[in-house]
Amino acid sequence: MPAPATGPGSVIVVVDGGGTKTDVIVLGQDGGVLAGHRAGAFIPQFIGPGPAARELDAVVSPMLRASGDPRVAVAGVYFSGLDFAFEVEAFRAELGRFRWAAQTLFVDNDVFALMRAGTNEPTAVAVVCGTGMNCIGRSATGDVVRFAALGDISGDWGGGASLGHAALWHAARAADGRGPATALEPLVLRELGCASLAEVIEGYHTGRLLEDGIPALAPLIFEAAGGGDEAALRVVGRQADELVAFAKAAIARLGVEDQPCPVVLGGGVIAARDPLLLAAVEERLASAAPHARVVIVSAPPILGAALLALDAVGAPAAAHARVRQALASAG
Repeated sequence: MPAPATGPGSVIVVVDGGGTKTDVIVLGQDGGVLAGHRAGAFIPQFIGPGPAARELDAVVSPMLRASGDPRVAVAGVYFSGLDFAFEVEAFRAELGRFRWAAQTLFVDNDVFALMRAGTNEPTAVAVVCGTGMNCIGRSATGDVVRFAALGDISGDWGGGASLGHAALWHAARAADGRGPATALEPLVLRELGCASLAEVIEGYHTGRLLEDGIPALAPLIFEAAGGGDEAALRVVGRQADELVAFAKAAIARLGVEDQPCPVVLGGGVIAARDPLLLAAVEERLASAAPHARVVIVSAPPILGAALLALDAVGAPAAAHARVRQALASAG
C-alpha cells in the first residue's frame, strides 16, 4: 500500500458499517469533523460487494461534493460481515472503482475499528457484542487471528439477536408450562403490546410481528436479571461466558497467554454497561486469562475508524485527541 498522498486541502473519509446502520465521516487531517452522515445498513456479506459499494458511494460522493470536492488522502472503510480475506478483497476491489477510494484505501472488518477505539497497544484482543458477536486479535509480531462469526454454523451464540430470542424462549416456556415462571413473560408482553404469549407467537408466525425486531428484546434480559430472575440471570451468565470464550481463544491462538493483553469490549450490548454482565466478564476473564484486562468502549466504532485513518496519514497526537473528543459520545 503506497503512502497516503497528503497535502493542503486533502481530507480523510472514514466509514463504519454495522448490522443496523452505516456511519460516514469526512475529516480534516487536523482531526476536525467536516461532514457526517448516518445511513441504513448495507452489509456486503448480505447484498454483495458491488451493491454495497454503490450504496456507499451514493453517500460519500455527495458529501465530498458538498465539501468542495477535495482530494481524499486516505479512505478507511470498516464493515461487519467482512470475516474472510476474499470478502475483504472483493469489497476493496469494488470500492476502488470510485475516485474517492482509488488512492490509499483500507478495508477490513469493523472489529478492527473497535480495537483501535479502545487501545493502540501492539498486542490486543477485541470482542464486539452487538446484534451478533465477533472477535479479532493481534500480537506485536504481526500475527492476527479472526473468527468466522457466521452464527450457529461457526459455533457462535450471543449478542442482541441471541439475547432477544432467549427472552422469547423463556417467556414462551413459562406461558405453556414447560418452564418455570419468569419475569421475562410479562416484560415481553409489555414490550410488544400483546395480551398473551399465544398472541406473540402467532404474531411472529404470521409476520405481524417482524423477526428483525427480536434483538430489541435483549434489554429485557438485563432488566429481569437486575430483579433477580433466575432464567434471565442464567442467560446473562451465558453471555459472559461467550465473551470470555472468544477472548481466551484469541489469546491462546496468538500465543500471548503470558503477556499483558487488553481485551477491548464494545457493541450495543456492552455499551449499555449492565453491571451484572460486566462484573461476570471481569471475574471470569481474570480466571481464564490472568494477564488480560478489560477495556470497555462505549464510543461508536466510527471513532476507531477515524483514529486508524489518522494513524495512516501520520497525524499528530492533537488530531487524534480532537477527533476522539468529537466522536467519543456520538450515538
